[in-house]
Amino acid sequence: MHSEPQWIAWLPTLNALLNGICASLLCAGYFFIRRRRIKAHQVCMTAAFGVSVLFLVSYLTLHAKVGSTPFTGPGWVRPFYFFVLITHIVLAALVPFMALATLWRAWHERFDDHARLARWTLPIWLYVSLTGIIVYLMVYVL
Repeated sequence: MHSEPQWIAWLPTLNALLNGICASLLCAGYFFIRRRRIKAHQVCMTAAFGVSVLFLVSYLTLHAKVGSTPFTGPGWVRPFYFFVLITHIVLAALVPFMALATLWRAWHERFDDHARLARWTLPIWLYVSLTGIIVYLMVYVL
């Protein structure tokens, strides 16, 4: 029987940590743009995108090596878990495209278009980051 390297076992925790960092950076970026601190906003949002890329690499590595981990929580929690998981997965599939489109508009100084799209991208991206942590807690901690 083949056993996975020790570091593989840490990937779920790393993924949750990366989601938390991303959510924090998204909130900080929003805080800064509301105060017209453009450079700080740019740094936070670019860092959030970078952290999301690291998350995606870690997530894909975990699922390539281990596959899915079943939810074993109590029955009454299952409907909530599956609602969170399904909405998380569906929206997570959209976030990379929305984030890239939003960043592209900023990089090309199309700030009106950037702001219009960011009004959708930010809450969806934040939801995905936070529900990623919730899914982790429900699968690995409950």
